[in-house]
Amino acid sequence: MKANYEKPFIIAEAGCNHKGEMSIARDLIATAALYCGADTIKFQKRCNRELLTSEQYNAPHPNPANSYGKTYGEHREFLEFTADEHRQLKDWCEEFGIIYSTSVWDLTSAKEIAAIQPEFIKIPSACNNHFAMLQWLCDNYGGEIQISFGMTTREEEKQIVELFQKNGRSRDLVIFSCTSGYPVPYEDVCLMELERLKEQYGGVTKKIGFSGHHLGTAVDIAAYTLGAQVIERHFTMDKTWKGTDHAASLEPDEFKQLVRNLDAVQKSLSYKTNEVLLIEQVQRDKLKYRGN
Repeated sequence: MKANYEKPFIIAEAGCNHKGEMSIARDLIATAALYCGADTIKFQKRCNRELLTSEQYNAPHPNPANSYGKTYGEHREFLEFTADEHRQLKDWCEEFGIIYSTSVWDLTSAKEIAAIQPEFIKIPSACNNHFAMLQWLCDNYGGEIQISFGMTTREEEKQIVELFQKNGRSRDLVIFSCTSGYPVPYEDVCLMELERLKEQYGGVTKKIGFSGHHLGTAVDIAAYTLGAQVIERHFTMDKTWKGTDHAASLEPDEFKQLVRNLDAVQKSLSYKTNEVLLIEQVQRDKLKYRGN
């Protein structure tokens, strides 16, 4: 019998782990593609004046040690790449043989990134209830749309999926089981949510994914065996760098190990094609007890 498990699609979530430097972003792309073997590397796009209130923009960063500016707004602007810089990121991805994508946090960013025509666009948990943005993407962007369900009620989940169904786009929708925390303790990962999402939405969406913010890679293997078809992990060159996401990210050696382990598990998830495999027959002939 054939294995029921397809090869997982693996996303390296670079996010803002480039520290606002295009040269680091290029290194992340090259490393994810050539060393780690990820399928996709994903960044973030925000229009901070649209996303943040004046109070939020001008307030100090809640963790000043991680701030790249005097205010939270300045911090976010420092880490932001322009639409033209995202085009350059996409060009570099094509050069290194990895798929480019970006999470969009607001309508302006959604329009800017859709114009670049990536294969897919991600909606993070924080703004998956921005229904005007979801509707615009349904109407104007023909690619795959991925949405994380961290910090999201079941009623909100239902509303999101129904929006895509009403627009005839649910087969372009990938939804992710996710717990929003950095990092997330194991007891809060709640992997069995994958079973619930598969049962409720597996028949109407394109795929079910898992977006993890935990430490290590063991949980991702379990997520895959529970049916996650897409695995997303944050990716950094150095966990000690300044910034809030690095601690919950995987460094290159860890990410390479994750890709290698998922590949090994995918190959192993099958039934025996014969009661005694050829590899076993040699041992059977030599070792099997034959009775008196």
